[in-house]
Amino acid sequence: MSASTDRWGIQQDWIDADDAPQRASDATVARLREVIGEPPADLEDRAPVVTRPGRSTGLRSTVSCEDGSTRELDDVVPDDFPLGYHRLADGRRLVVSPGRCHVPQEQSWGWTVQLYAARSRRSWGIGDLRDLRTLREWTERLGGGFLLVNPLHAVAPNLPQETSPYLPATRRFRNPVYLAVEDVPGVEPADLERHDAELATLRSAELVERDGAWALKRSVLRAVFDRSTPDPAFVAWREAAGQAVEGWATWCALAEEHGPDRLAWPEAVRREDAGGVAAYVREHGDDISFHVWLQWLLDVQLRAATGSSTVLQDLPIGVSGSGADAWAWDDVLAPGVAVGAPPDMLNSVGQDWGSPPLVPWRLRAADYEPFVESIRGTIAGAGGLRIDHVMGLFRLWWIPDGAGPQEGAYVRYPADDLLDIVALESHRAGAVVVGEDLGTVEPGVREALAERGILSYKVLWFEDEPATDWPAGALAAVTTHDLPTVAGLWTGSDAEDQLASTDMAESDVRSGREDLLARLRRDGLAEDAPVEDAVAEAYRQLGTAPSLLLSAALEDAVAEERRPNVPGTTERDNWRLPLGVPLDELTADPGHPGVVRLVEALRGG
Repeated sequence: MSASTDRWGIQQDWIDADDAPQRASDATVARLREVIGEPPADLEDRAPVVTRPGRSTGLRSTVSCEDGSTRELDDVVPDDFPLGYHRLADGRRLVVSPGRCHVPQEQSWGWTVQLYAARSRRSWGIGDLRDLRTLREWTERLGGGFLLVNPLHAVAPNLPQETSPYLPATRRFRNPVYLAVEDVPGVEPADLERHDAELATLRSAELVERDGAWALKRSVLRAVFDRSTPDPAFVAWREAAGQAVEGWATWCALAEEHGPDRLAWPEAVRREDAGGVAAYVREHGDDISFHVWLQWLLDVQLRAATGSSTVLQDLPIGVSGSGADAWAWDDVLAPGVAVGAPPDMLNSVGQDWGSPPLVPWRLRAADYEPFVESIRGTIAGAGGLRIDHVMGLFRLWWIPDGAGPQEGAYVRYPADDLLDIVALESHRAGAVVVGEDLGTVEPGVREALAERGILSYKVLWFEDEPATDWPAGALAAVTTHDLPTVAGLWTGSDAEDQLASTDMAESDVRSGREDLLARLRRDGLAEDAPVEDAVAEAYRQLGTAPSLLLSAALEDAVAEERRPNVPGTTERDNWRLPLGVPLDELTADPGHPGVVRLVEALRGG
């Protein structure tokens, strides 16, 4: 992490995933400098101070602590100084972190699940939070200790619904399409019976139909809300949740009236601090309350679904530039830029993820609040956090509008501060944190994660070393949502899928498949072995890893050939493929052969 940057934080020279030196173009650098702009001269005098007990700060000040107490700070932070978010006498934020995340003490295994795909016969064509509870209870019966689910963050409440879980409208609140409507207080049998035909259509659909599911759920939920009196528990929750949820709900109401792109709204409401927003809130109280109520229901149902188990929530690298978080923090985001990744082992032509990046100095000037709220909101009620593309806390690949993924450049972030904030939120929630560190990883990143107890990611498809040599401080997996399932790799259908849906060269796809097959066959798996043997072999290898968390893909348990997502394409049915077996059928069968064989292999049986 010692590579030089200019005063805008841009790293023009860098080393790619193949250890080859690369240089961003002068035109790209000039464009990014224009977007980033000059920080104010007094930024260092008002930016937050992030520290730990025992560290020197060079500060002497009275500190107003968040619990209402007052402490004196005389340079070194005392060991007994309260952890949290405080204020110095000059108004600056003081963040005191333990510097280390909550770390499990024993190894456990669990499932990686695309919740939308885990449909049961009773759910409304999309996996929901009752299905998550079923998965959790089933996993506990099997001896597993955690679940890792796709991002559950909310998108705009409009149709069509955004399909990618990694391009949400917010990283602070959850998607009501995951509500189990039958479990909502006030829902009556008649509310469901009148929709029998629509439900039958959703349940029989070949793909996950988010639009149909959300339209029907919203209709029923709004009718229940309109005829119900406020639940005292909801009233108390709303008061405790504060302005953040009110802002989210206001954005939802505005989106339903003006469309999902806040950049196309009337100027008077285009930003959360715009002059017309207060009047809109006064005139649309019921609509706003409805969207707050949905978030309360989600909080209640998620906590019931997770119980005392660990459910790792996935934090996307960014949000939609037209969404609610961008509406709230318009001044912190970089216009005319998207984040992505340069060409690497995941995609040979690079990736553009479509999210606008946070400008590093503006994030500091905002007291890191957009980051704090995103981490806290994602951890809430679940006990675990997976940070997608954790390298983005160190540097992000910025791509100017109109340029391809190969034409970007890296921009640096205040990683030490961001990582210590993650450690503070993990400590408070008792939540394990995993950093997805796949792709182009610069020297020093993994060491910085390990120092803070953030588990790294080890994936069988990418590792030359046998699993026995992997680190303990990691989540270990065979594959990810962006990579082939075992069955898809073994049969060759995944390579054909890639060729049909991306611009990747056939030679890259074929050679990539051979590399992965070599890892799967390294201990002698026969080339003509059936798919079931290939799955068992992959998880036998995984089971030898000393890593704290061993993650099994639910797709592999049912020998699904299609991966959830092929990066770099929008033509494929990404994020819409249901699990090949209804969830209730899978979890009701204690002897499901795919599950039994995978779990036995993972346990060394």
